Amino acid sequence: MSEHSARPGKPLDILVLAAGLGTRMKSRQAKVLHQLGGRPLIVHVCRAAASLNPRMIYVVIGYQAEEVRAAVESEFGSAPVKFVNQLEQRGTGDAVTAANDALAKADSTILILSGDVPMVRAETLGKLIQQHAVANAPCTMLTVRLENPSGYGRVVRDEAGRFAKIVEHKDATEDERQIREVNAGIYCFESRELFAALERVKPVNQQGEYYLTDVPRILGDEGHEVGIYQHADAREVSGVNTRAELAEFENLLRRGTIRRLMLDEGVTFIDPSHSYISSEAQVGRDCVIHPNVHIEGKSTIGDGCEIHQGSRISNSRLGNRVLVKDHCVIIDSEIADGCAVGPFAHLRMNAQMYERAVVGNFVEVKKSRIGRGTKAMHLTYLGDATIGEDTNIGAGTVTCNYDGKHKHPTVIGSRVRIGSDTMLVAPVVVGDDAVTAAGSVVTEDVPPNTLVAGVPAKIKKKLDEK
Repeated sequence: MSEHSARPGKPLDILVLAAGLGTRMKSRQAKVLHQLGGRPLIVHVCRAAASLNPRMIYVVIGYQAEEVRAAVESEFGSAPVKFVNQLEQRGTGDAVTAANDALAKADSTILILSGDVPMVRAETLGKLIQQHAVANAPCTMLTVRLENPSGYGRVVRDEAGRFAKIVEHKDATEDERQIREVNAGIYCFESRELFAALERVKPVNQQGEYYLTDVPRILGDEGHEVGIYQHADAREVSGVNTRAELAEFENLLRRGTIRRLMLDEGVTFIDPSHSYISSEAQVGRDCVIHPNVHIEGKSTIGDGCEIHQGSRISNSRLGNRVLVKDHCVIIDSEIADGCAVGPFAHLRMNAQMYERAVVGNFVEVKKSRIGRGTKAMHLTYLGDATIGEDTNIGAGTVTCNYDGKHKHPTVIGSRVRIGSDTMLVAPVVVGDDAVTAAGSVVTEDVPPNTLVAGVPAKIKKKLDEK
């Protein structure tokens, strides 16, 4: 049973319309798959829907159906989501009719959403559902007023201010086009009345489509009251129709995130207009974010960090007091307290840095663990490596981890000194307190407390010898 029932004893079902291409996007990709804030538009809508705890969310799919299904399933997994196929895209009325078998006999309240309205909030939808319940109407629609309503369906009211009909822009007269109240494409229906009215919808319009917007008029003609919930924030319930609008929404979402981090979390942005932070990222108190920093996905930044210009952090975790210098790329990695990275460093594929570790100029770390207090300051590649504590990696060091067919590990112990331009040909182990001379090519394991040098590197002496 849903926590949000429009009427006592009735469950709430949600129907999300996501079958169309979206021709104004000028794209071969379905519109609902275009991303906002790192997630497809359809996922934003489904997340708002899921927060209402409905009995079921039905997603109507058609164009690129499998891709849309995969996008939703990757987010919600085993959540109560089912998919309905609209075999031909013949309008919104036809899209709802495609769900007839699933919903016509459900005797539920149905909330209908568009898959391209990513900013809609659960709070707003809850108010619509509540008004629908209070009015005891078979249909309640959400409307907004626009300064420029061109392209939107106009809501025509009678002399008493009650709902009369919805007229699509292409079908509207000149007088009707002057109306500023428009249909937002979000509705509450009672299932039985909805599907009974859909049977009487005819494609008598310029597009030859079956309009869902005809259903409120049909219900009104039959003597039913059609409720109107006029929402104050038109931007929140607006759809994304073009790439220009998508960019506007991205900017709106980004500004809101940065403002929240400044006011609620105590984060300093040197230039908020040139910072790019995911709405799902967490940034700790007293962090300083310089211009042109990108923090993407579900990244977590601890307290007191400083991230300098041009750096990109994606789906990574930084501890407290981490310094990221200019133009670093950190992807799917973890950096512990007190570390320093960069400038121009690249961490990827679950790279891990332990407390007080440092990687510097033009150092790449791939799928490797860097121990406490260990430093690799210059021009180094560390791939598939495990490095102990307080080790120093000289400039130009390379872990040669790939033999042309397979990747192999390199293990470097604690308090090791790797000389500049050392090549470590994996698989290889360098023991604790060992030293490699500059220019060494290490092809065999190096025992602890040993100095090796040469090509290939050979043992020169035991370091504990006098």
